[in-house]
Amino acid sequence: MSRLTLLALCLLAVCFVGCTSETPEGIDAEVPEAASGDKKTTTNAEGYQVLLATTKGDIMLQVHPEWSPKGAERFKELVELGFYDNCAFFRVIDGFMAQVGINGDPALHAKWRDNNIMDDPVIESNKRGYVSFAKTGAPNSRSTQFFINFGDNSNLDGMGFSPFAQVISGMDVVDSLYKGYGEGAPRGAGPDQQRVVGEGNPFLKKEFPMLDYIVKATIVGDKSAKTDAKSETAEPAAKDDKKPAEPAAEKSEEAAAKPEKAAATKE
Repeated sequence: MSRLTLLALCLLAVCFVGCTSETPEGIDAEVPEAASGDKKTTTNAEGYQVLLATTKGDIMLQVHPEWSPKGAERFKELVELGFYDNCAFFRVIDGFMAQVGINGDPALHAKWRDNNIMDDPVIESNKRGYVSFAKTGAPNSRSTQFFINFGDNSNLDGMGFSPFAQVISGMDVVDSLYKGYGEGAPRGAGPDQQRVVGEGNPFLKKEFPMLDYIVKATIVGDKSAKTDAKSETAEPAAKDDKKPAEPAAEKSEEAAAKPEKAAATKE
């Protein structure tokens, strides 16, 4: 074998080793395999139930951390702080979903608005009675707003809306939430999210008096005293430098696959 041929073979071997070493092995642990029959994610968190006492009656949610670990953890944190007490179902679209989660106190909401959590994989589908956090089109943009699906909204699955809970009783209450205002401004006659964020419940009470509210949200079986949402402890913990690559700054609603139904986005 000539010296030139030997040199060429050596260079080829080096190139092969270098190329394959840059290819990640296996699959990201947070991304479920498409062909896998077991859709559960790995988490040690236990499921829990949340009672939403609303102006129309009680809604009971079963929260599943194995579906959406980060979403379930954030939801529990906010419920325990009393964040959802006196929050309006400000965007209720018949046949689509009921959205809630902007605190009626603008000063408090401002502290949580951009305190986003990282995305979870979409394990379950956005079916009737399933509950997901609202988000923008940007990655890692979930914070406080969530919605309850009225019907089969599986078209939202591919957009990253990850269900974390399911209504186990009181779906008739969900169906009865006031829907007369429909989609929010400017596309509809409902509240403008920017004004809800900036002016809070006084704006909603004056301009949209028919809206329904979560009067109180509690974790079932939790006998510990709930922290007052307006106290200092209700403020989000200080963030470290590990911010999402694309921070969710000013947020605009983005249309879903069906033009008449915008995805459950947040401002």
